[in-house]
Amino acid sequence: MPQKLLLAEDDRAIRHALERALTLEGYEVTAVADGVEALAHAHKSPPDVLVLDVMMPGIDGLQVCRVLRAEGDRVPILMLTALVETADRIAGLDAGADDYVVKPFDVEEVFARLRALLRRTGPGTPPEAPKPAAAPTGRLEAAGLRMDPQARRAWRGERELELTRTEFELLELLVRNAGIVLDHSTIYDRIWGYDFGPGSKNLAVYVGYLRRKLDGPGAPQLIHTVRGVGYVLRED
Repeated sequence: MPQKLLLAEDDRAIRHALERALTLEGYEVTAVADGVEALAHAHKSPPDVLVLDVMMPGIDGLQVCRVLRAEGDRVPILMLTALVETADRIAGLDAGADDYVVKPFDVEEVFARLRALLRRTGPGTPPEAPKPAAAPTGRLEAAGLRMDPQARRAWRGERELELTRTEFELLELLVRNAGIVLDHSTIYDRIWGYDFGPGSKNLAVYVGYLRRKLDGPGAPQLIHTVRGVGYVLRED
């Protein structure tokens, strides 16, 4: 059975091109032109995955994302944005989006990111590739962090962290491999299921956002950059 995809994009040319490409890729696509229609369709016929343009008239993509998350809807959301500043991308992640693609984009990258989202969240999709370290059940602890993977909750000290799905999975990967330097390609493969190459800033944005949530005033940094290699979780 094809997976249902809801596409919200106000640019007619982009909407029609993406609708055709996604349909040929095997998705059952519903395409709408604004946020009001997107919410109406999401409520009437919940999709398996949602592709949202950020800048739309009336209700924009960020507002659509916030409304769905406030309602408890955990549908995977891929944002399309022409905004290239890190702060703008962070706004989408903060609204509850799971991933983003910057315009102009290669449609193959959109396909790859959708496959990765559905592989992690969709019913009947292939299991994830194994993580570098073993994945025992139960709570995790490292560098003053505690995580409960089954409950999807995490704490630094007594402070509970509010994390998106991707942030949680990235932090879990680092905690399971505390003290071990994980290279960029390994992280991309384990979290997104696809290595987007050296030009991608996706990982750096998520690490930056995680640091903002982890490192309160006066608290030592836990996620360290190993230049030219990747990242490691450790206490100084």
